[in-house]
Amino acid sequence: MWAEFTAGRPEAAGEDYDAWPFGDDPDTLAQLVLEGVKTATASAYPLYEATDEPLPEAGGYSVVLDSRGEAVCVIRTERVAVKPYRDIGTEHARREGEGDRSLAWWRQVHEAFFRADMAASGLCFTEDMLVVCEEFRRVWPE
Repeated sequence: MWAEFTAGRPEAAGEDYDAWPFGDDPDTLAQLVLEGVKTATASAYPLYEATDEPLPEAGGYSVVLDSRGEAVCVIRTERVAVKPYRDIGTEHARREGEGDRSLAWWRQVHEAFFRADMAASGLCFTEDMLVVCEEFRRVWPE
């Protein structure tokens, strides 16, 4: 997919990219990206620190994978903000495109996800935990 995307796009041809699936339900979430409903995601900042993984950066590309590890689409990061979980707002919840797109739904699902994700790494979730909020746009397929 990356080769198809970069063909005829010299500005992207030399760029690095990441490839990853979304959270607990990669197929559904990738489909929401394809439909233009999902334009944001969130991840636990402490896990970046624990693995010494770099944060996403504005302008960076990612190949979104499905549950089988197959490429679904290419996205480009537009904005990245790091903020406490308790400060995530309604606009971010809406842009994530999941459930009823409300902040209440987002908090319920993401708290459970973050608790499990953090516990798997021997860390604890708190409402003060920093969250990496990434906004993106789908760039391929167009």
